[in-house]
Amino acid sequence: MNQPIQISQNPDIRYLGRILGEVIRAQGGETLFRRTEYIRSASVDRHRGIAGAEAIDPGLDALSLDDTIAFVRGFMLFSMLANLAEDRQGVTAEPGATMAAALERLAAEGIDGDAVATLLEAALVAPVLTAHPTEVRRKSVLDHKNRIAELMRLRDAGRDETPEGDSVEAAIRRQIALLWQTRPLRTERLFVADEIDNALTYLRDVFLPVVPRLYARWEKELGRRPASFLRVGSWIGGDRDGNPFVTAETLEAATGRNAAAVLGHYCDAVHALGTELSVSQTLAPVPETVTALADASGDEAPSRSDEPYRRALSGIYARLCATHVAIVGHPPPRPSMLAGEPYAAPADFRRDLVTLADGLSAGGEGQLGGLGALGRLIRAVEVFGFHLATLDMRQNSAVHERVLAELLRVSGVEGDYLALDEEARVALLRRELAVDRPLAAPWHRWSEETAGELAIVHAAAAIRARLGREAICQWIISKAESLSDLLEVHVLAREAGLWSGDADDALMVVPLFETIADLDQAPAIMAAYFALPEIAQRVGARGSQEVMIGYSDSNKDGGYLTSTWGLHQASAALTPVFAAADTAMQLFHGRGGAVGRGGGSAFAAIRAQPAGTVQGRIRITEQGEVIAAKYGTADSAATNLEAMVSASLLASLEPETKSAADAARFAGAMDALSDHAFAAYRGLVYDTPGFRDVFRAMTPIAEIATLKIGSRPSSRTKSSAIEDLRAIPWVFSWAQARTMLPGWYGTGEAFAAFPDQALLAEMAAGWPFFAALLDNMEMVLAKSDMGIAARYAGLASHIDGHDAIFMAIRDGWQRAHDGLLRITGQSRLLEKNPALEASIRLRLPYIEPLNLLQIELMKRHRAGETDPRIAEGIQLTINAIATALRNSG
Repeated sequence: MNQPIQISQNPDIRYLGRILGEVIRAQGGETLFRRTEYIRSASVDRHRGIAGAEAIDPGLDALSLDDTIAFVRGFMLFSMLANLAEDRQGVTAEPGATMAAALERLAAEGIDGDAVATLLEAALVAPVLTAHPTEVRRKSVLDHKNRIAELMRLRDAGRDETPEGDSVEAAIRRQIALLWQTRPLRTERLFVADEIDNALTYLRDVFLPVVPRLYARWEKELGRRPASFLRVGSWIGGDRDGNPFVTAETLEAATGRNAAAVLGHYCDAVHALGTELSVSQTLAPVPETVTALADASGDEAPSRSDEPYRRALSGIYARLCATHVAIVGHPPPRPSMLAGEPYAAPADFRRDLVTLADGLSAGGEGQLGGLGALGRLIRAVEVFGFHLATLDMRQNSAVHERVLAELLRVSGVEGDYLALDEEARVALLRRELAVDRPLAAPWHRWSEETAGELAIVHAAAAIRARLGREAICQWIISKAESLSDLLEVHVLAREAGLWSGDADDALMVVPLFETIADLDQAPAIMAAYFALPEIAQRVGARGSQEVMIGYSDSNKDGGYLTSTWGLHQASAALTPVFAAADTAMQLFHGRGGAVGRGGGSAFAAIRAQPAGTVQGRIRITEQGEVIAAKYGTADSAATNLEAMVSASLLASLEPETKSAADAARFAGAMDALSDHAFAAYRGLVYDTPGFRDVFRAMTPIAEIATLKIGSRPSSRTKSSAIEDLRAIPWVFSWAQARTMLPGWYGTGEAFAAFPDQALLAEMAAGWPFFAALLDNMEMVLAKSDMGIAARYAGLASHIDGHDAIFMAIRDGWQRAHDGLLRITGQSRLLEKNPALEASIRLRLPYIEPLNLLQIELMKRHRAGETDPRIAEGIQLTINAIATALRNSG
């Protein structure tokens, strides 16, 4: 008889799960506790393979609607606590993903610290937070989870009491009880202002303190002070693509809130330094530079007359308060009693801080210098400036075309811009850029769309003037398909002086290539862009140019394997174009949480980039549930930021290990695989009659649209075509139905048709790109379940051909599964990744009952039952399943 499969748990999961059970018993009653425990144990036994477990009644039919809602909340909270426990145990941390490990590896390959320092001088590594709606949990729920994490750290340290004198265990129990009593669903749709505030929580409470501490450690490991290459970006408040609620006012609100937060942080830090730096000039030598700063402060308090550092800090604090008033519009909570001139720029503030640091380092063998609080503050100013996070602007190229057409028509330049061919458009746009005058007459009544875009441009110019150029650097063009798409943005930027003779003043225009066809055209478009003298001059002065590549729409367009290979090839093909233009390429990867949207290990993904494409410069979007998972606590943020940095170092500096012959063989194999996978994917998704209807019936896509998880409308148009569907609900709904189709479909057909299986095994063992592709696919195959998917497919039983469509999906999954095991030499999925295998196996028994309940509730909802508890139950199951799957959006 087969031995039962072991589902291991770490001690934290057992501890937190026990407390959750006690809370459910106390708060929900003995009956609910016993029913929940019965369902849990029966499902665990089935997944362990215990004999006879399949015959056990799962117990779901005994649940009333009220019990169902309570049961789902319990399973959701267990999954969330399990996530917390695994993060604490380092299950998601990757070996070798640290600065120290990267330096050691590079040193072993003959790459010394000088080479690393030179790279970092011109490097940029930046996570960019977006408001894409994939985080189903309320911020209140996440806040309780983070408090539990803090309390668990106290428990690790052997502390019995919190700093406030509460019992640590009682405090943990209280937080879990509060979680049980906290409504998990939002009752109102988020506004952009809510998304700005949510992002600000991470920027202020996590990134601001964590990033300077990372730099301090890296300085020790590098043996020198590195440039401030790790920075933070955001789209929240500036991403207008498909979101009519993002306006000039939200742009102002986002940057203003960020500025207030970072300036408040600086005020607190300077105040704290004032209490610490009690150096008396009667007991220690003080440089003239520090004395001059103290004398200029206006601080004449007798109690500090011999303490120049404190007096200097009083003056710095007064200037910071004046800066706060100038930028934010009101004083900070603790205003200064001294008068001070606002700092014109963050560099001026930093200069004063460096003066103090140099003074402290000058005497006593430098014992007061180094990497203390003052050093961390200097680093923070370098990284965060007065803006905290660089805010990107993004809009769709079709909007730019319409706005510019109206401007040109009203100004008498061109009556029908939209009717012009590409060559004529480019010629017209270049003529416009050659003259220094706006098109928009301020007295004209523009259409709502044009007025809104003009307001955005002028707001961006005002923000940059107030906060510095780093506040807004990029203008991203969604659906960039031609050279004119880029030039149109330059003409629009000129309306507010953001295209001028000074290249430093100009915004960087960034094309986003998304579909398979767009990726194929990217090198030609960028070559044509660089060939224009007016562009080459500005790019050359700046020294770098960014290109964004999108995972989501390319996946929906061509499937997982073709999308991944197309992005890889586009990056590689862009490299010689940038080399010919003598400018550094800065890739911006538009990744989501799910594998179908570019998710998976960022460390592996960056290392798998084509040789020569990273060049120390890379930005990556972070969104939804990924933000909470990666940056919810200081520890997880430090781990994930360091993984991104170390991968960037290795991808930029490690020598290529593949020979030219192997590279050619591997690329040829991938071309063949991609062609087969593309044909299979398109054949099912776009060419099979009824597929769209089956997809909408067997997944909860309609129910997902009712979740209040973002400010953006759920679709770009009223069309129900898959081409017009946003990538997020496409991927999210397949994950809920445990099918995960965007993460694997077509690969099985491609693997089976490839004649040289030994070559595929060689690629998996020796090519980071192919290994990462397989690893990510393996994860989604392990999280999918064709048995449960079949139950979802039953929801489409009224549609002609539904059986054949699901049979194609099921057979495709089996071919992908068998092909992956054959290539990797495993006997089961995740055999070579025991930590991930244990993590997924732990969750599966808790997800299955949620899926079964969701299906039953969807049947009742779609049959017309109007009890509001049914809709609430569906939304709760969506929340719980997403929490358990972790990266479903």
